[in-house]
Amino acid sequence: MKKLLILSGKGGTGKTTIASSFINLSNAKSFADCDVDAPNLHLVLRQEVSPKIIDYYGMPRAEIDLDKCIECNLCKENCRFEAIYKDDEGYKVDKFSCEGCGVCEKLCLEGAIILRPIIDGELKLYKDNKIFSTAELKMGSGTSGKLVTEVKKQMLLASEDGEIAIIDGSPGIGCPVIASISGVDMVLIVTEPTISGISDMKRIIDTAERFQTKIAICINKYDINNNNSNIIEKYCEDIGYPVVGRIPYDVNVIKAINEGYVIVDKDSKASIAIKEVYNNTIRILYEFNTRGEKQ
Repeated sequence: MKKLLILSGKGGTGKTTIASSFINLSNAKSFADCDVDAPNLHLVLRQEVSPKIIDYYGMPRAEIDLDKCIECNLCKENCRFEAIYKDDEGYKVDKFSCEGCGVCEKLCLEGAIILRPIIDGELKLYKDNKIFSTAELKMGSGTSGKLVTEVKKQMLLASEDGEIAIIDGSPGIGCPVIASISGVDMVLIVTEPTISGISDMKRIIDTAERFQTKIAICINKYDINNNNSNIIEKYCEDIGYPVVGRIPYDVNVIKAINEGYVIVDKDSKASIAIKEVYNNTIRILYEFNTRGEKQ
């Protein structure tokens, strides 16, 4: 099974719009939303079945037993994250600040502190004739990269067949993006012709290069700044990566999102361009070359 990951260096470039379009165009039997901080692919694809939900236990947090605590203050003094505080009831741990390092547990001579696993989010699996894996991280939790790995693992374990899996990644270049890239066959980077769009595109290209996977770029809303679109194409040409298409700004995309359908399901300027981007991307995905060799 080929795994195609769709990324963007920043939010708002149209990554999920293109990911949902690719899912429909390829009739993919397996797909995933790895934007665990703010998943929304399920809204675009209108899932008709209820998901199987599994609690995700990420990083453990310290917990203080007030009955055993003698208030020696060693834990508070040595917590580098300033997660331990004292109120009228005694010493307590701020769950949002605790990093689960275990220093306080080791220092507590009374055994009043233990590291206890807590629920950091939910894994969700939609399964009928297709497999859709996603998850949602709890606000304030910091194990997004590990949760993304679980989302991908869940998709692969549940998939029985299919030629291609489409993965909607996270914006940015942080832990969830790095976890998303690991093990995929190709990364399609969606960028836009703005100063921030160009800057973040360069950062995500640099990140993806380290995984030695195929890379391609498409320019969304290219006609809002044709000069910057030309700059993007020239930059990609210079570093040896293909631009698989330009997608025009199209108010029908906004209408599709608001009305809850995938843009390629109806004819429009954007849908025609996305279909061309899809065809070019699939051609590169299935090209035989050494993994990581620039196209």
